[in-house]
Amino acid sequence: MDTQEKKNEEMKAAAEEAAEQTKEEASNEAAEEAAPDAEQQEPEQTPEEKLQAQVDSLTQELDDFKDKYLRLSAEFDNYRKRTLKEKAELILNGGEKTITTILPVIDDFERAMATMQKATDVDAVKEGVALIYNKFMQILGQNGVKTIETKEKELDTDFHDAIAMIDAPTPELKGKILDCVETGYMLNDKVIRHAKVVVGK
Repeated sequence: MDTQEKKNEEMKAAAEEAAEQTKEEASNEAAEEAAPDAEQQEPEQTPEEKLQAQVDSLTQELDDFKDKYLRLSAEFDNYRKRTLKEKAELILNGGEKTITTILPVIDDFERAMATMQKATDVDAVKEGVALIYNKFMQILGQNGVKTIETKEKELDTDFHDAIAMIDAPTPELKGKILDCVETGYMLNDKVIRHAKVVVGK
């Protein structure tokens, strides 16, 4: 009987030991499985670290804006300098085309003056001068210049300067232009010289 009880106690102790060992192994396995998860989780940032991250982000954004501003400022400065240079060249050489078109008229005048010195036919000289005048006026017209009409027109102070008033020969000519003392000119619909006229009263 004693032997049987002893065996029972030994079996019971062995069973308890096996159960304890199984429990310990299960606990170790759970700890091993939990360990990688713990390693994967990032540590939570402190408020100071969060503020520092925001400061770094804003600083980078500010640097980007500064770079863009400097580039735009340099581009605008180059554009301004180029525009000023082009404007200066235009002011200096803007009349080049007009002068070039007038040069043939000067050539005609030189030939006419050379011919006048030995010409005997006055009518031929007059005709030559008239041709040169017409050519000159045609060139001016091609460059946007035109004369202001005055003959028997109503006085218009936008285009005419009345320098004298005389009695009109007929009632219909009262307030109208009777004579043009100096021709007026327009350039592309802008008055560049008012016509000086005599008006009937």
